[in-house]
Amino acid sequence: MKRPSEQHLAVIGASCRLPGGVNSLASFWQLLAEKRETVREVPDERWTQEEVSGLPAEVAARLKWGAFLDEDVYAYDPAFFGINDHEAAWIDPHHRLLAETLWEAAEHAGIPPQSLSGKPVGTYFGLYNKEYLLRAQRPLEEIDAYAMNASIHSMAAGRIAFLLDLQGPQMTLEAGCSSGLAALHAACQGLRSGEADLAFAGACVLILGPEESVPPARWSFFSPTGSCSTFDSAADGYVRGEGCIVFALKRLPDAVRDKDRILGVIRSSAVNQNGRRSSRLTAPSTDAQIDVCRQALRAADVAAADVGLVEAHGTGTAVGDPLEFGALAEIYGAGTQPCALGSVKTNIGHTEPVAGLAGLLKALLAVGRGQVPPNRHFRQWNPEIDPTGTRFFVPAEVAPWPGRQESRLAAVSSLSVTGANVHVIVEQAPPVLDRYQSPGPGRTRRDSPDTGPRCLCRTSLTRSLCDAPTCGSGRQSSRLRGRSSSTGSPRSRRGPPPAGQ
Repeated sequence: MKRPSEQHLAVIGASCRLPGGVNSLASFWQLLAEKRETVREVPDERWTQEEVSGLPAEVAARLKWGAFLDEDVYAYDPAFFGINDHEAAWIDPHHRLLAETLWEAAEHAGIPPQSLSGKPVGTYFGLYNKEYLLRAQRPLEEIDAYAMNASIHSMAAGRIAFLLDLQGPQMTLEAGCSSGLAALHAACQGLRSGEADLAFAGACVLILGPEESVPPARWSFFSPTGSCSTFDSAADGYVRGEGCIVFALKRLPDAVRDKDRILGVIRSSAVNQNGRRSSRLTAPSTDAQIDVCRQALRAADVAAADVGLVEAHGTGTAVGDPLEFGALAEIYGAGTQPCALGSVKTNIGHTEPVAGLAGLLKALLAVGRGQVPPNRHFRQWNPEIDPTGTRFFVPAEVAPWPGRQESRLAAVSSLSVTGANVHVIVEQAPPVLDRYQSPGPGRTRRDSPDTGPRCLCRTSLTRSLCDAPTCGSGRQSSRLRGRSSSTGSPRSRRGPPPAGQ
């Protein structure tokens, strides 16, 4: 391992809420390793099949499935965030979930959140879903002053920065399905430039109603069979998924100096755009993907042949998979040692702005453990893909790390229907044997990458967030669901309270 570079970033903490009851790094790895199913029929509190029955039958059939969080996404304690009862019902659940997950990421890094007050700490979020805003619509004379909290997504980062007095950069990015990984790229840039000494990068997606699902369903993006069969001959589209992930990042030399527990290293990231290299706005571009991979590898100063895992965007669509495979084969296909090809979408669906961060979390766990988790739904290659002559394989079970490189390397791709492409190169943590022996002042020891909060009642501000079975504090739910007790429209039942309440 070379001397820690100022250009390399350490991932020192992470928190996640993902389908299948995943709420920790350990439970995420377990879900991946066990190839558990997370896709189910859309729950009635989101929408019923009767509500979409007016659509063409083939469109309605594609709105039947999803990978949903098990928790009540409307449940939270507003007092935790300094929110009064009137304001509470108007705050987008995305914002609530991001704030909770950021707090957990800080604690996972061993950092008491209150200790960050007044410091140059950056918050970078990827976010774009607007279904809660749609439920906030009212006649002009009935619009509530707090309705702005449902429409300005940067409120999510702003609120937690205000609560904790974070004084570094704050930004919320929208780059389609690349939003989360683009936010991470911005966080890395902020750390490298010195604008921030610690950065939180995250993204969130919730599927609160059918409105944003109908257009892609009309384009046949979604799988009518309810599966994401990336690179497989049975690929027929993807399933939307929910989730939230937040990473805590530092410059690598600072993390080593502070004896932080390091989950992995981000050697580089790169972002570009398709421009006119794609056949249409929403189509992927092989040439653009090749270019962004080359940029990331050049910045990372590593050889493509040394990468043992490529975590692809891999949506399982007829057009996208062969084009992406062609780009990856051009860059990573040559070499003497095998390379695993994966897509976390086969496990948890397409979590859209979160998807790149989910792939990154999977890659970090893989390089750390020296194992590659399996893809679901892979039996035989898509006939439009020819892996002959490449070093790619798709793992069907947990596999040992391919190759015998000095340090394990992985690459992560995130692509967008808007043409934004992001590529990240990650590496296993440096072997600093004494980094756990003496945590910095005010820090909490974290010995294992999987160590994380189970009961969140260690501090007064998190006491009301706990739903561990051993704790009686709980999280309030029914009053904050934004659901009316009256028989209103489906929109009012799943959104902010009806006018006049």
